[in-house]
Amino acid sequence: MKKRIFAALLALLLLLCACGAEEPWQAAYRRTGQALAAQEDYGVGSIGGEWAVIGLSRSGLLKQETAQAYLQTVEDYVRSIGTARLDHAKSTENSRIILGVTAAGGDVTDIGGVNLLEGLTDMAFVSYQGLNGPIWALIALDSGNYDIPKNPAAKTQATRQLYIDEIIKNQMKDGGWSLTGTGDSDVDISAMALQALAKYQDQKAVKTATDKALTYLSKVQDSKGGYASWGTTNVESVAQVVVALCELGIDVGDSRFVKNGHTLTDNLLSFRQSNGGFYHVLDGSDGNNQMSAEQGFYALVAIDRAVNGENSLYRMGDVTKNTAKPSTSVNKGNVDASVNVPGVTAPGTTFTDVKNHVNKAAIEELASRGIINGMGKGTFMPNKTMTRAEFAAIVTRALGLAAKDTKAFTDVPSSKWYAGYIGTANSSGIVNGVGSSKFNPDGTITRQEAAAMVARAAKLCGLDTSMDAASVKDMLAQFGDYRSVASWAKEPMAFCYSVNILDQSDLNIEPTKAILRCEIAQMLYNMLSAAELI
Repeated sequence: MKKRIFAALLALLLLLCACGAEEPWQAAYRRTGQALAAQEDYGVGSIGGEWAVIGLSRSGLLKQETAQAYLQTVEDYVRSIGTARLDHAKSTENSRIILGVTAAGGDVTDIGGVNLLEGLTDMAFVSYQGLNGPIWALIALDSGNYDIPKNPAAKTQATRQLYIDEIIKNQMKDGGWSLTGTGDSDVDISAMALQALAKYQDQKAVKTATDKALTYLSKVQDSKGGYASWGTTNVESVAQVVVALCELGIDVGDSRFVKNGHTLTDNLLSFRQSNGGFYHVLDGSDGNNQMSAEQGFYALVAIDRAVNGENSLYRMGDVTKNTAKPSTSVNKGNVDASVNVPGVTAPGTTFTDVKNHVNKAAIEELASRGIINGMGKGTFMPNKTMTRAEFAAIVTRALGLAAKDTKAFTDVPSSKWYAGYIGTANSSGIVNGVGSSKFNPDGTITRQEAAAMVARAAKLCGLDTSMDAASVKDMLAQFGDYRSVASWAKEPMAFCYSVNILDQSDLNIEPTKAILRCEIAQMLYNMLSAAELI
């Protein structure tokens, strides 16, 4: 009798728990969303930027003030570039930001006076970086059912069908895709291709390609329900597959994607951290990984929206338009008293060789203030390198610091034109020597040297340049050659990327490569803009 009563009570208890208890994925969804929403400060970039904004928006957790601040940051970023193409080689910069702006309720056709869609109009340009270009162009365009603007200057006018055909054309024999259409198929690219093709299943060729790709993804799924990309089992890969199935309207518990009883959701949750984040790899050796947290979260958002019968992650026609004027605040209370950025003294200054240059706006702005000069005969020579002495002079003029020879270096004679600039830059903590009391003034400045010096200048301008080790790693790890950055340059380099002094859409950092005059102009312009000093 007692056993029967106990069994009945236990059954009742289990029933009650089942009715009100959260599923494990729901608990993770709630916890990670809370953690990301609490950060409140998101900008332009593949980490700490658009992917977080998208996830928070589609989960209903994006605060109005956070959305406004993000949109203002995007506007400032776009204005600093001055063209519809936000990167000289990667159209995905446009696509990613279009998705972020759409999610935040902004107008992608008018961000700082620029129509971001215009960056997706030239098929040749969009395809330049491999399949990523057409894939994300299609996803971005479909996020808001945007029309592709006409571009008379395009080598080939882009259309949705051209993007679709390019993706299908590059499908591998095994049903997957790779970035370049050669080599081995990659899980991430394959899943992203499916996300792009999801809307076009009424086309026979698309449906055939989709079925082949699903077979491929089922076949390469491991015994724990997960995926490896670039030789490493990771959370981002399973997240992309989850999003792909949700975009296609396929249940993430579909039997094709269950291995040894492990579902995609099970595998995704195996990377979860107790603090609400996600590890990149199962052993947790990557620590607190921001990118993993953001991608793990938006995969959970995709699941939640599917369960509740809502528009998929990338179908954002249901987003409320943000009509409020964006506003941001920059702490300028720590600007050093010595900083006095020069005003415009020569408006309209330009050079014959920057007419159509991507850095034209930055070059002309600095030139109008006497910060940077031409190279004679009305030219700027944007692709010429710069010496360490020349850089010291430019950064000193940019901050309006008084030039004073300190005789700190044995290879900087007082008779040289640059002696005062180097002396002031050194005494202000902007530049250091190369050892043995030498500065090497005629040495060509590298990208990592420039980043370190600009970061020190930014600190004088009131910007917080400090970053912890995990944040530095998260920021730099998105670049294929991040391990080649010198230890002393890692933090300042990460800072420069984090506030868009350097362009996060670059394929590589190339830390030891000589930096060009046009790039230096852009860096200084971006730094002064971030500090709201110009």
